[in-house]
Amino acid sequence: MPDKISVLFLCTGNSARSQMAEAFLRKYAGDKFEVHSAGLDPVEINPFTIKVMEEIGISLEGQTSKLLSQYMGHRRFAYLITVCKKAEERCPATFPGVSHRLHWDFEDPAVSEGTDEDKLNKFREVRDLIDTRIKGWCAELGIPIRTDA
Repeated sequence: MPDKISVLFLCTGNSARSQMAEAFLRKYAGDKFEVHSAGLDPVEINPFTIKVMEEIGISLEGQTSKLLSQYMGHRRFAYLITVCKKAEERCPATFPGVSHRLHWDFEDPAVSEGTDEDKLNKFREVRDLIDTRIKGWCAELGIPIRTDA
């Protein structure tokens, strides 16, 4: 079996968007991809991230926030995908060991205001956008997604 395609999702805090992207890609095509996520300034995974992913049957158990420097210069990635504007702006233009760099800009649900329900709704909205983007990207690459997962 050929090696898996290595992917690193990068955002600022590694607490929401990149964690969701990591979980979705692992769920849909984990047999084809080796998936990681990291942050420029990592913080603990947001409890709303965990909640909205659990709502659709995806556990983030085993996932942790990680600092980009854990990977930079230590691993090779076929794809580095920034999932926020700040990460795209702050990530080094030259990233050793990266073959392809993509940018998918998703709004940061962690800065949403209002009631907890308002915040959850923003997390759900971003979750669903990431879900759709992951499925579309797999289709672009010609990689079938697992629908039974």
